[in-house]
Amino acid sequence: MKKIIVGISSCLLGEKVRYDGGHKFDHFLAITLGQFFEYYPLCPEVECGLPVPREAMHLVMSDNSIRLLGIKSKTDFTHSMRNWAEQKLKEMENLNLCGFIFKSRSPSSGMERVKIYSENGKLLNKSGVGIFAEMFMKKFPLMPVEEEGRLQDPLLRENFIERVFAYYRWRIFLEEHYSLSGLMDFHASHKLLLMAHSPAHYRDCGRIVASAAKDNLSEVSNSYFEVFMDGLKKIATVSKNCNVLHHLLGYFKKVLTPSEKEEMLYLIEQYRQGFIPLIVPVTMINHYVSKYNEPYLKRQYYLNPHPVELKLRNHA
Repeated sequence: MKKIIVGISSCLLGEKVRYDGGHKFDHFLAITLGQFFEYYPLCPEVECGLPVPREAMHLVMSDNSIRLLGIKSKTDFTHSMRNWAEQKLKEMENLNLCGFIFKSRSPSSGMERVKIYSENGKLLNKSGVGIFAEMFMKKFPLMPVEEEGRLQDPLLRENFIERVFAYYRWRIFLEEHYSLSGLMDFHASHKLLLMAHSPAHYRDCGRIVASAAKDNLSEVSNSYFEVFMDGLKKIATVSKNCNVLHHLLGYFKKVLTPSEKEEMLYLIEQYRQGFIPLIVPVTMINHYVSKYNEPYLKRQYYLNPHPVELKLRNHA
């Protein structure tokens, strides 16, 4: 498969661009995910003209606006950062990015929980957003974004990567299969994936697709994708996954032997109680899909939403 283009803070790939001349190399991101992602590395501070090493900066509330200031010199870098970011974001429109991984707590790249100080140095809150990250998310509101710190959480890690692959498939749809039938096929292949994340968004997407026609395809596609990506942001919980697994089992009610059905129900219950990871019942379902040649389920991305090599469903 062609590698998916994903933006990333340069320091996470080992580039020595931090204020102290160091880096924050992340092995999982650089090596493991690097097998499937083609990274577009970026360091806002360096690209807007600041040297390495450089003065440490932080966000300051001043005159009811957030400023990017040098901690010691109080030099205001806000204007140069925003001017650079505006131009950079225009360039990035043509990169076919499918996601971005930010450096946590950075005053330029942190997507949440960035410290904000008063002008006299007092900590006001920890709910700020880095200047570049904020501008990026406003420019590309539907694009999957995460921080390397949050990606240590198995559920958030799987959710982000799942969204990146879904975003990529949507790009393929727009470039190669854009049509009324293509939209219907896209939705049909993602039904169970949506159901696992949000039954409400699953129903909403179904209604949107049902309203599609040749003369409103552009409008409907845009509405669909907005709801689709919003739905995938919801965590696929154990309860919702069990609901989908039972739904999948229903496709085999006429072909499974009583012992096979009993075994499958046992695996689902073991997963529900936290004794085994999701990959176990999913692997069994995939076995039955192949064994009984179930065409509808073969196309369901719920069963193969991302490369199995990443082992994202191997946590209990």
